[in-house]
Amino acid sequence: MPRTPVATPQAPAAIGPYSQAISAGGFLFCSGQLGLDPATGDFAGPGVEAQAERAMANLRNVLDAAGCTFDDVVKTTIFLADIADFAAVNAVYGRFVTDPPPARSTVQVAALPKGGRVEIEAIARLRA
Repeated sequence: MPRTPVATPQAPAAIGPYSQAISAGGFLFCSGQLGLDPATGDFAGPGVEAQAERAMANLRNVLDAAGCTFDDVVKTTIFLADIADFAAVNAVYGRFVTDPPPARSTVQVAALPKGGRVEIEAIARLRA
């Protein structure tokens, strides 16, 4: 089964040895997106809401580069630097996902790259 990288300048470039996304076996596996502005590399703001909004927009742009939308997302994982931000991130997340919402896990982690407050990854089905 071939693995095909997916990349877009509309999302931050990888800051390590990984791809923005990989398509394989009829699915798209999207790397976690921080709330970074792809043009500047800076966080969208210090608040978790601004970072979550940018992370979801970055994820949308990666999905779009593969011909997908949030309608195609089957699973997401949200990583929070502070679980107390759950409700705020949940509100932002809910504005992007479609019904029925994808399966999801949300976990608190010790730290995120570049001192981010939220990172979001997704798995989507590829359109035929």
